[in-house]
Amino acid sequence: MTVDPLTAYVGAFVDELNNADIEDVVISPGSRSTPLAMMFAQHPQIKVWLSVDERSAAFFALGIAKSKEKPVALVCTSGTAAANYYPAIIEASISHIPLIILTADRPHELRDVGAPQSIDQIGMYGKYVKWFHEMALPEMEEGMLRYVRSNAGRACAIANHGKKGPVHLNLPFREPLVPEYRSSEAFQYGKLEQKAYRSFEAGSRNLTERQYGELANILKGVEKGLIVCGPGQYRHAVQAITELAEALDFPILADPLSPLRTGEHSKELVIDNYDALLKSEVINNEKPDVIIRFGAMPVSKAFYKYVQKHKDADYWIIEEGEEWRDPAHSSGRMIYADTQQFAEALGHAIESTDTPTEWTRHWRRANAIAGDEKHAFVTSDAFFEGKIFSRLEQLIPDGTTLFVGNSMPIRDLDSFFSTTQKEIQLSANRGANGIDGVISTALGVAATGQKTVLVIGDLSFYHDMNGLLASKMHELDLTVVLVNNNGGGIFSFLPQYEHPDHFEQLFGTPIDISFEQSTNLYDGHYHLVKSWNDFDYAFMESINGKGLHVLEIQTNRDENVRLHREYWDQVDSALRDRLGSPHAD
Repeated sequence: MTVDPLTAYVGAFVDELNNADIEDVVISPGSRSTPLAMMFAQHPQIKVWLSVDERSAAFFALGIAKSKEKPVALVCTSGTAAANYYPAIIEASISHIPLIILTADRPHELRDVGAPQSIDQIGMYGKYVKWFHEMALPEMEEGMLRYVRSNAGRACAIANHGKKGPVHLNLPFREPLVPEYRSSEAFQYGKLEQKAYRSFEAGSRNLTERQYGELANILKGVEKGLIVCGPGQYRHAVQAITELAEALDFPILADPLSPLRTGEHSKELVIDNYDALLKSEVINNEKPDVIIRFGAMPVSKAFYKYVQKHKDADYWIIEEGEEWRDPAHSSGRMIYADTQQFAEALGHAIESTDTPTEWTRHWRRANAIAGDEKHAFVTSDAFFEGKIFSRLEQLIPDGTTLFVGNSMPIRDLDSFFSTTQKEIQLSANRGANGIDGVISTALGVAATGQKTVLVIGDLSFYHDMNGLLASKMHELDLTVVLVNNNGGGIFSFLPQYEHPDHFEQLFGTPIDISFEQSTNLYDGHYHLVKSWNDFDYAFMESINGKGLHVLEIQTNRDENVRLHREYWDQVDSALRDRLGSPHAD
C-alpha cells in the first residue's frame, strides 16, 4: 500500500522525533496543524497532551521538559496561536530547557495576501531559539523523506546539546490536511537501517591540564574564598563541588534552586542563611579574595550587592554554554567548562587545606546563629509568609518537587527552607522571572508522575488560572499553597511603597476575587487555612490525596513587611552580639 505525500512526509517527521527520544508532545487544537496532530496521536510511542490555551500549553511542556530533562514537542496552528508560545519560549531559552516548537503555517501562496489566520511566522521568536528552519512543503520523493527525518533529528540534537534550549520549525501545509494516519506504513517512509539519524555528537567543554594548574596556583594560599551555587540543573556535579569546597575549605553559598540544599551529600560547608547574613554589615563587610560561582546568578539581591561592593574580588563564573551571566559586571574570569569536570579537575589540581580556616569557621558560626534566630522566629503563630516554607521543610515527603512562584515565594524559599537530607527537587521559572505560566509549568512537572507541590501568590495564580484545566483534563495531582495577600506583595519591599498616593492603584493592585470559586470551576478541592495546625493537617491530606488541592493562606502585606524586617534585624543583632567581625575592612 502506498500512502499520499502528506502522510509519508509527516509520518517520517514524527517517527524520527521519537527516534531522537521525543516521548511527549503538547498539542493545541487547530485546523492547519491537523497533519501533525493526527500523526502524533497515532504514533504508539508518543504521549499526547492536549491544551486548548497555547500560552498554558507552552508552559506545560516546559514543566515536562524540566522534570524529565529531555526535549518536549509543541504543536499549534497558524496565526496568533504561535505568538502565545512566546513567553514560555523566552523562559526556556534563558533557563536552558529543550523544547521543539512546531508551528503549522499556510503555504507560501497564501502568505502576505490577506488570507485568514495568517501572520509572518518566519523567525518570529528571534534570538530566543537556538535554531529556526522553514520546512519544505510535503513531498514523497526519497530525498525529501531523508530531508524531513534529518531535520527532525537535527532539531532534537541542537535543542538537547551544549546550552540546551528551544528550536523552532515552521511547517507549511496545503489542503487537504487529513493524512492517512491509519495506514500500517504511515511511519515507515525514509527509515534507515539504524534506529535514528544522528546529526552530531557533542562533547562537553573542558580546560587543559595546564589551565587547571594555573588556576590551582592562583588559589594556593587563598583563605578568604567562597563557592556560590546558583540556579541550574547540575545535580550530577554535587559531589564534585562538595569535595572541591572541602579541599579549599571554602563556604558554599547555596541558592535554593541549586542542587546543593537538598539530598544526602555532606552539607557541613553549605551556608543556607546567606541572604540574611549578607543583609548584616557583620558579614557584608567581609571581603572575599576569590568567588567561584556555578550556575546562574542567585536569587538573593543581597548577594548581588555583596559582589558589587567587593568588586575587586577575583570572581570566577563557570559556564557550560557561551553566555555572559554577570549582571554585577564584576572583575574576574568567565570560564567555559562542564560543571562536574571543572570541579573534579580543579579539586585534583589543588593542594587540599589541612586545617579549617578562621574565615570558614566565621561563616559557619554566623550561619548557625542565623539558623537559631530563624527557628525562634518561625515558631510564632502569626500568619508569616516565610513560615510556610519552614513548615513545608518538615512536612514535604521525600522525592517531591517543590515548585515556587516568583516575587515573594522564591525569596521566602531562599530564606526559610533550610538544608535537608530529603531528595526534594526545588524548582521555579527563574529564567525571565515572570509570573506567567507558573501553574501550567507545575502541572507539567506533575504530568511526569512526580509528586508536586506549588507555592504561589494570588496575582500569579490569577494570571494562569487557565492552566488549571490541565489538572482536570489529564487527572493530575497537584497541591497548591496559595499565598493571598490581595496584591503584589513584593512591591511593599520596594521604594514605590513610600509613595502611597498611587501605590495601591499601580503596584498593590488588589484583585478581590474568590479563589474557592476558581478552584471549584476545575473540580478541585479548596481549603481556607485557619491556623498552622490546620495547615499541617490540610497539607498532609492533600499530598496523600488525588487531584487538584488548593490551600489558601490569607496574609496582610503590611504585616508581612514588618515581620520580614523584624527577622532581618534580629539576625543582625544576634550576629553583632555573638560574633563580631574579625575580618572587617
